[in-house]
Amino acid sequence: MAVPVAPTELALFAVVGLLGGAHCLGMCGPLVTTYADRMPTDSRGPSWFELRQHALFNLGRTASYALVGGLLGLLGATVYAGASLGGVGDAVRGVAGVLVGALVITVGVGRVLGRERVGSLAPGSLGGGGLFSRVAGVATSRVDDYANSPRIALLGAIHAFLPCPLLYPAFVYALGSGEPVAGALNLAALGVGTIPTLFLYGTVLGSVPAARRAAAHRVLGVAFVFLGLLPLLHGLGLLGVPVPMLHVPHYVPPSLTP
Repeated sequence: MAVPVAPTELALFAVVGLLGGAHCLGMCGPLVTTYADRMPTDSRGPSWFELRQHALFNLGRTASYALVGGLLGLLGATVYAGASLGGVGDAVRGVAGVLVGALVITVGVGRVLGRERVGSLAPGSLGGGGLFSRVAGVATSRVDDYANSPRIALLGAIHAFLPCPLLYPAFVYALGSGEPVAGALNLAALGVGTIPTLFLYGTVLGSVPAARRAAAHRVLGVAFVFLGLLPLLHGLGLLGVPVPMLHVPHYVPPSLTP
C-alpha cells in the first residue's frame, strides 16, 4: 500500500523553506543579483517579463529539489526493501531513523544557539569543493545566455547541486524516509517556502537586515528540531527503546506503515 504524504510533514518543510529564505539570500542571492542585472529594467517597477523570469528561476530551483528528494527517497526504499528480504527491515529502518533524526536535530540546535553562520558555505567546507566550483562556474557562465530566456529555469535547477546547510538535512530526511513520493513532495514544499524571499529579493528588495536573518535562523532551528524528532523517536521505537511517541495530527511514520 502506498504511503500517504503526511500533511504535517509538508507543512513543516514549507515552514523550514519560508524561514530558511533568509539563508537563501546568502546562497542564491549573488546569482539572483547577477542575472537580474542582465534584464531590462523599468524605473516604474518590475515588468511582467522580469516577474516571469524570476518565477521560472524559482520554479526550476524547486523542481530540482523535488527531483533530488524523490531520487533519494527511491534509494532509501531500495535499501529498506533489501533489508526486509534479509529479515532486518525494522532494525535498518530504526537505525536510519535515529541517525537521520539526530543529524537534523543537531543542525536545528546549532541554529537555535546561533552557532551556524548565517550566509553561504564555502564550496570546500562540505567536501567536493572542485565539483561545487564547477557547478557554480557553469551557472555563472550561462547567465548571459539564459537570463532573458525561458532557460533561466536551468539556472535555478543548478542550486540543488550546490552546498547548502538548509537542503542537506532535508535531503538526508528524504533518504531516511524511503518514500520517493513523500521525498519529492516534501522537498517541493521546502522549495516553495523559499520562493517568497528570493522572489521579493530579485524584484523589489535589496537585502534583509542581518539581525532579522539571524532571528529567522533561530526559529528555523526550532522547526528542524521538531522535524528531526519524528524519525528519531520512531526509529528508537523500532529498535525496542521505550520512548514517548509524538502524536502529531495527520502524521504516519513511513517505517510503521504496512
